[in-house]
Amino acid sequence: MPHIVILEDEPSIAESLVFVLQAESFTTHWETLAGKAIDYLKNTPVDLVIMDVGLPDMTGFEACKQLRKFSEVPVIFLTARGAELDRVVGLEIGADDYVVKPFSPRELAARVKAILKRTRTTAAPETAIHTHALHALDLSKRKDLVNTTITTSTQADEFLIDDVRKQIFYHQQPLTLTRLEFSLLQTLVGQPGRVFSREQLLDAVGVSADAGYDRTIDGHIKTLRTKLRAIAPDAEPIKTQRGFGYAYQPLSR
Repeated sequence: MPHIVILEDEPSIAESLVFVLQAESFTTHWETLAGKAIDYLKNTPVDLVIMDVGLPDMTGFEACKQLRKFSEVPVIFLTARGAELDRVVGLEIGADDYVVKPFSPRELAARVKAILKRTRTTAAPETAIHTHALHALDLSKRKDLVNTTITTSTQADEFLIDDVRKQIFYHQQPLTLTRLEFSLLQTLVGQPGRVFSREQLLDAVGVSADAGYDRTIDGHIKTLRTKLRAIAPDAEPIKTQRGFGYAYQPLSR
């Protein structure tokens, strides 16, 4: 059964989460200090972390940064601070969701289940790779892609997405992406030319549109564009459709 770590220094909140999550057949481990939680996470496989932002020894943001150095386990932030800037910071450093106190423990449990459903992938003997016209990709030079299953399209040479390894290559160069950035870019590239609204993109990356994060998509798009320009300065594959949202426009031959 899924194992959830709760990092929360308020006993009443932690105990209510333990009760609700165990009622949903999750196992739980509760810590009050980020340092102890990080040590535990380094040595114990877990499925998701619920992390308070305001902790005695360090902020949840700093704890998440440390966690991301060695793990991509999903993270939900809990906080009494609901400012949009805090939400943006939390999501940009690698959190999967952001819940403002006071909250319903049962609603949080539902978010946990939704994130686990989205992030869990069944291990497969072959790596499924989707490409958008990688006619120039020399697989003989990419030993890590040997013995993989390749699916190609007729679009121009640009992206390669490795679903299993959670890696995206842009013009044959690997991109360093957060979990949300990966999901966002994968969604756009997966349907070239389609215009996605902010709400649709939030839904695609597993963040509730009701949480008020719609404008944080703009920040993630800006970050993605910066990373893409570092590889191809003159290209602009992610287009803004004013009043509607964003779309991936492949290179034309």
